[in-house]
Amino acid sequence: MTLWRSALLALTLVLGSASAHAARSDLVLGVVLEPPHLDPTAGAAAAIDEIVYANVFEGLTRIGANGEVLPALAESWDISDDGRVYTFKLHGKVLFHDGTTFDGEDVKFSLDRARDAKSVNAQKVLFEGIENVEIVDPLTVRITLKQPDGDFLYNMGWGDAVIVAPETAATNKERPVGTGPFKFGNWAKGSQITLLRNTAYWGSQPALEKATFRIIPDPAAATAALLAGDVQAFPVFPSYETVPQFQTDPRFKVVIGTTEGETVLGMNNAKPPFDALKVRQAIAHAIDRKALIDGTMFGFGTPIGSFFPPHHAAYTDLTAKSAYDPELAKKLLAEAGHPQGFKTTLKLPPPVYARRGGEIIAAQLAAIGIEAQIVPLEWAQWLDQVFKGKDYDLTIVSHTEPNDLNIFARDDYYFNYNNPAFKELIKTIAATSDQAQRAELYREAQTVLADDMPAAFLFQLPKTGIWDAGVEGLWENGPIQANDLTNVRWTD
Repeated sequence: MTLWRSALLALTLVLGSASAHAARSDLVLGVVLEPPHLDPTAGAAAAIDEIVYANVFEGLTRIGANGEVLPALAESWDISDDGRVYTFKLHGKVLFHDGTTFDGEDVKFSLDRARDAKSVNAQKVLFEGIENVEIVDPLTVRITLKQPDGDFLYNMGWGDAVIVAPETAATNKERPVGTGPFKFGNWAKGSQITLLRNTAYWGSQPALEKATFRIIPDPAAATAALLAGDVQAFPVFPSYETVPQFQTDPRFKVVIGTTEGETVLGMNNAKPPFDALKVRQAIAHAIDRKALIDGTMFGFGTPIGSFFPPHHAAYTDLTAKSAYDPELAKKLLAEAGHPQGFKTTLKLPPPVYARRGGEIIAAQLAAIGIEAQIVPLEWAQWLDQVFKGKDYDLTIVSHTEPNDLNIFARDDYYFNYNNPAFKELIKTIAATSDQAQRAELYREAQTVLADDMPAAFLFQLPKTGIWDAGVEGLWENGPIQANDLTNVRWTD
């Protein structure tokens, strides 16, 4: 009798534990970078969208897990025959987190604000093609473009294009108010950001009641947090060397996917000696990408020879144009007037790929006579000095925005690259809707950049996701910089 009762008690405990695990509704996710603020319409940092995209804020459209364009606040749309007029039908009965009603006025406000001359939107170029935004009725908005734009619906799904309310737009940096399935809970600076389920959400309720994004920049600490269960998911795990350890541990899922993150050695094209093509080419040929990927990413990552993701249908492998050849690099330096090399600085933001990669690249540059002094920066410093101030010689960063080949056509971008022919090519791509023609134009644009080498193209950043075996719904790939929690849940 005692044995039977003991067995029954043990079974009850096991079943109770399984039930509790299945019913769990909170999740702690690890992220490497703390965002400078939480307003995706007012900052370029990927860390902002990693917290709030599709969770707190929504746009007319949204980008799905496979990079597809999906309806969001707009339930449907019609496009005129000439491709210039988009008429969006909005969802009704949508509320912002503060209880105010969403309607066409908010759409017009958000888009006019983003394209205003005084706009601080980091992707203002997305809105330059808009000629007019008209409210047909409270739930219908008509947007007229200056010319057809094959990327318009995709662009409206960026984090920079989310819809905000005029009542709260000015305070979204610290207290974000959106229409999404989660609302802002709190932000313990330097530690974590908490989101709570929005019980008044217009769409399907998420399974999670609470999501906490814990900021863990140190790779060793990230490993320890996962192993201890303090963090249940790291969508982009920073400790590449310990991935094999998790792959053999049945407590975890390890999912290796792709991202839109082209990792580059940025060069200030407006500053001597980087204004000389042969110097830029010499630097590119001095870099051993395989050694860089092995030493920095422990083998995870794909070499690239231009600014385009290898998983894209229009990708062209141009790595041969910047193949590792230190002797050619020395020859090019001498032809550019620097036979003994020169001294420069290499400003590095916090991510592992930049800090570790910077050490490896500095050593490779030293082998051809270029002495690069490493200057480590915090993320806010990098944004201020390099991205905004253009005060740098060399830098390393991954550009994780989707469809961002056009950044090399921007006059005010930190590369300071200026090629009128490339700008015209980008304009042609934007105005072309035929997918076969667009693919050919994309290939042409990749070749122009591989020849001009405005940056040394290094590798495509992988998405190394590790999470508890009981967690489902996190994205395998990273078509945009997001941790979409709308379909995340715990299972048995």
